[in-house]
Amino acid sequence: MLDPVRAKAKLVALTATAFAGGVLLASGLEWTTGSHAATLLQGAPSRQEVQPVADLSQAFISISESVTPAVVSIETERQGGRGRGQQQIPEELREFFPIPEGGGGGRQRPQLSGGSGFIISADGYILTNNHVVEGATKITVATQDNRQLPARLVGADPTTDVAVIKVEGERFPTVRIGRSETARIGEWVLAIGNPLDLGTTVTSGIISAKGRSLGIVQETSQSNWAIEDFIQTDAAINPGNSGGPLVNLRGEVIGINSVIASRTGYYSGYGFAIPIDLAQRIADDLIRHGRFRRAALGVSVRNVTPEDAEAYRLPRITGVLVQDFEADSPARRAGLQAGDVILAVDGEPIEHTGELQRRIASRRAGETVRLDVFRGGRQQTIRVELMEGRTTETRTAGRTPGRGQPQEEAEPASTARLGVRVAPLTAESAQQLGFQRPGGVVITRVDPYGAAGRRGIREGVRVVSVDGQAIGSVADFQRILAAKRPQEIVSLVLEFPSGQRAIQNVRLPE
Repeated sequence: MLDPVRAKAKLVALTATAFAGGVLLASGLEWTTGSHAATLLQGAPSRQEVQPVADLSQAFISISESVTPAVVSIETERQGGRGRGQQQIPEELREFFPIPEGGGGGRQRPQLSGGSGFIISADGYILTNNHVVEGATKITVATQDNRQLPARLVGADPTTDVAVIKVEGERFPTVRIGRSETARIGEWVLAIGNPLDLGTTVTSGIISAKGRSLGIVQETSQSNWAIEDFIQTDAAINPGNSGGPLVNLRGEVIGINSVIASRTGYYSGYGFAIPIDLAQRIADDLIRHGRFRRAALGVSVRNVTPEDAEAYRLPRITGVLVQDFEADSPARRAGLQAGDVILAVDGEPIEHTGELQRRIASRRAGETVRLDVFRGGRQQTIRVELMEGRTTETRTAGRTPGRGQPQEEAEPASTARLGVRVAPLTAESAQQLGFQRPGGVVITRVDPYGAAGRRGIREGVRVVSVDGQAIGSVADFQRILAAKRPQEIVSLVLEFPSGQRAIQNVRLPE
C-alpha cells in the first residue's frame, strides 16, 4: 500500500535535489565537480537525501568566509545636541547606537553611532551609506582582525545614500563586485554586516523584488534629484547593518544594504539595498572627483497611472510621464514635451521613475541617449545629449496658508466631484504661499479621500490648465469641469511655489 506521506516526502526531496543542484551548478562553485556533481545529477539514495541542503549550507559558509574579512564596522562621532542622552533613543536601539553617559547640565556632548561598510580596493577605499557617515566629525573603522583605524570621508551623495571613506594601508581584503542588473527575483542572497558591539552578522534570503521606491532618500536628502531603485530582500537587515554588502551565491556584491521597512526599528520582512551598478558608478566619481558628476535629462517625471494610460491611449500601463523641465533642459531642446511618456532608454524598457533615473545616472554627461517616447497615440524616437545634474538642489516645501490665505468660494457640484476647492491667487496670497507672481487660481482645500486627493494632489498649488485650457479664474475652472461626465479623465497641469510643474490625470467619480 502506498504511504502518501512518504511519497510526498520523496517528491519534496527530489525537488530539493534538483533545485540545489541547479543553484550550485549556476554558482560556479567547486562542489559541483567530479563524483559529487554526479550524485546531484543522478539523485542521491534516500539516506543521503539531506545532501543538497548540506551543500547549500556549505555554499553559504564558503561565501561568508570569503566576504566577511572585507566587511568593516564604522563608528562615527558627531557634535551632540544640548542635553541629549541615551534616554532619548528607543530602548531596542541603544545597543546599536550607544551614546556616552554623563555630562549633563546642557553641555554639548559627542554622539556616537555607526554602521557597516565593505572594502572595495586593496589600498583602503570603503563603500557605505551616506546616512552612516553624514555629519561625522570623526570616523573610525574596525576590521575583522580587530584593528581600529581612523578613516576620512572621500565623498558622499545624499541623493543616492552612497558614500566612500578611506583608511590608510595596503593589501586589505576586498569584495568581488557583481552586476545588479542581471540579478533576478527569487535569487538567493546573503546580507552581511558588522554592527557596533556585535561583530559580523550574516543572514540569508531571496531577492523579493527590484525597482522599489520608498520616498525615504528624497525625504532625507530634501532633493528632487533623489534616486530610489532599491533591491528588496527578505534577508534580515537590522540597525547597524546599513552599509554592508548584499551578496549573491557567486560571492559577488550586488547591493548595499540600506534601509528596512519597519514600524519598530526591527527587521520585519522587508529590507532594501542600493543596486551595486549604480553605487559603483557613484563611487568611481567620488574617488576621482570628490562628488557625483551625475548625468541628467533635465526633466521632472512620475510613474504612469491607469488614468494616464487611458488619457494618452497607451497600449500598456507602463513608462514614466514627463511633467516639467529644468531651465536648461537638453531634453526640451531635443524636442521632448510635457505629457510625453518615456517607454525606453537605448532600447531598454522603462517601467518606473527609479529605473529611468538609474539608467540615466549610469551614463556620463555629454553622452547621447535614445529615448522611445509615446506621444499623440504613436511612438517616436528622440535623441538627447545628457547634461550634468545638480545633485545638491534642495526642494522648496510649500508653505502652510495662514494670514493672507486665499478666500474659498462655495464649489458647485462639478468641482466638488473632483474633491477640491479653489480661490483666486491674489498678490497677498501669492506672497503667503511663496509664488513669485499672482494670477489664476490656487487649490485651497483637498478632500484626502476624493478623486484629486487619491492622486496625491494637495493644497497650495496653482492650477495652470485643465484639459489643455488655460485657467485664469475660478469661473474658468468651474466651467470646464461642469462639462465633464462621470468616469471621464480630467488632465490638470499644476504649478508649485518653486515654479516646478506637474501633470495629474484624475478620473471623476460617478
